[in-house]
Amino acid sequence: MPGLVSVKTPPEAPPLRITVPADSSPAPIRPSSDRSDPPNPKTASPLTRRPPSPSPSTSRAKPSPDRSSGKKKSPEKPLLDESSLDNPDLGPFLLKLARDTIASGDGPGKALEYALRASKSFERCLSDGEPSLDLAMSLHVVAAIYCSLGRFEEAVPVLERAIKVPDAARGADHALAAFSGYMQLGDTHSMLGQLDRSIECYKEGLKIQMGALGETDPRVAETCRYLAEAHVQAMQFDEAENLSKRTLEIHRVHSPPASLEEAADRRLMALICEAKGDYESALEHLVLASMAMIANGQENEVAAIDVSIGNIYMSLSRFDEAVFSYQKALTVFKSSKGDNHPSVASVFVRLADLYYKTGKLRESRSYCENALRIFAKPVPGTTPEEIASGMTEISAIYESFNEPEEALKLLQKAMKLLEDKPGQQSTIAGIEARMGVMFYMVGRYEEAHSSFESAVAKLKASGERKSAFYGVLLNQMGLACVQLFKIDEAAELFEEAREILEQECGPCHQDTLGVYSNLAATYDAMGRVEDAIEILEYVLKLREEKLGTANPDFDDEKKRLADLLKEAGRSRNKKAKSLENLIDPNSKRTKKEGSRKWSAFGFRN
Repeated sequence: MPGLVSVKTPPEAPPLRITVPADSSPAPIRPSSDRSDPPNPKTASPLTRRPPSPSPSTSRAKPSPDRSSGKKKSPEKPLLDESSLDNPDLGPFLLKLARDTIASGDGPGKALEYALRASKSFERCLSDGEPSLDLAMSLHVVAAIYCSLGRFEEAVPVLERAIKVPDAARGADHALAAFSGYMQLGDTHSMLGQLDRSIECYKEGLKIQMGALGETDPRVAETCRYLAEAHVQAMQFDEAENLSKRTLEIHRVHSPPASLEEAADRRLMALICEAKGDYESALEHLVLASMAMIANGQENEVAAIDVSIGNIYMSLSRFDEAVFSYQKALTVFKSSKGDNHPSVASVFVRLADLYYKTGKLRESRSYCENALRIFAKPVPGTTPEEIASGMTEISAIYESFNEPEEALKLLQKAMKLLEDKPGQQSTIAGIEARMGVMFYMVGRYEEAHSSFESAVAKLKASGERKSAFYGVLLNQMGLACVQLFKIDEAAELFEEAREILEQECGPCHQDTLGVYSNLAATYDAMGRVEDAIEILEYVLKLREEKLGTANPDFDDEKKRLADLLKEAGRSRNKKAKSLENLIDPNSKRTKKEGSRKWSAFGFRN
């Protein structure tokens, strides 16, 4: 799972550009066709970059916070008397001042003051409650400036006010203004790590856009793709697949064969198919996307698709073909971008992973070291997100080398690169979860518990409380609690993990069965023998009726159940054996759970 959860990455601190139209109605603007690549399914943490949402408002910028804006300034005199805000000509004038202030490089602070007063003026000049597009536009500008200052929480209520201003029933201008507001609000929630709220806003925006433009308009296709990418980040692959199919159908009608739009659609479809384990379909989409890019002369894009094709071949254990695809991409990247470009490093990481899987450990380590040298001295234009993504992937390979300390160092470096970046909460949570697992494996249980606890808090804040990854994380945190003799807390965590994994994965999934076993042992340790017996009987019934009895866990669980049934006939005074199994670091069960959960987090064995 962690290879697919992703969060939108903001652009690297460009100067804020806010364009205020001269007329009073927002003109619908077609989204740019220069969209980001689909997320790399092999990335060990969600570090994908999302394109700007297809909003008709040009004020929806998402730049990084301006650090210099945090300095306190002495209060200035009000720009205008409050009574002058009743002048209907003042609002457009103040918006123009805001635009000119940004363009002159004076900073967003003063522009924010102009924009706030403009919105107040527009609000005062409303006639009989008539919806004002000028007011909606000024609120969009205010929200965009708040975001440029890193004040995303303050932008949310402004945008919630903005989406209530237009009346979609009054025509396309009002509908598109409402659409713009919902998309901007969705982006702002995403920057706060609130992916569930973000998706709801995008859905509402898409609904309004389809009502205004029709269901087959090319601009609707762009919004469908944008929403599909958000669903991929939330690991809602069925919803993402349906939206991607709709996008592909619209582009088939409105675009020529082998268009760039079709190529982008197919790359996203390939990502979704790969996530669902349908590698053959993913490969088909990637080949068609590559042909479209070749027809359009997009050499670097063809190389990026070759990397994705190599990933699919590796998943299918077709290693020779994977090496060929990676080497093709590597040749293009070196010739077009230079030997020290992060794209070259990313191919080195893929080759390192491949050679590890084929038992060529020396070659694997060499490629890891070459990639780290590139990340240590990044070329201008390399983003912290790219470096963090590469370090996270390399850490997984060092983990496979059984070098957890080196892997931990890389994860700590990756987290430090992302810690002050907006919209990276889920990414950091994934890194902390992996750090927790490695702390657990080396016996540093306090640090493991702290890492898990921090990751859980971030996922809760971002609305990912019902994902399978969240359930697995709770289970691993429960194991850390057991090692620290926090049995009551462990039981609560196992119970919550069971509820989530039953819902997301089903009772027969290996992760769910692992939680059942842990919970039964914890109940036994707490003296709740009847509850432990009930769970083990349920697990054994599942294995006998649906999964078979060949699994070595079956004999272990059967023996544990027999012991509990025997002990249930007398008073329980002695120390529970299940507690010993959970706590003893040399016990068979602790080793087995550690290995299982390592894999469950998506880490390489």
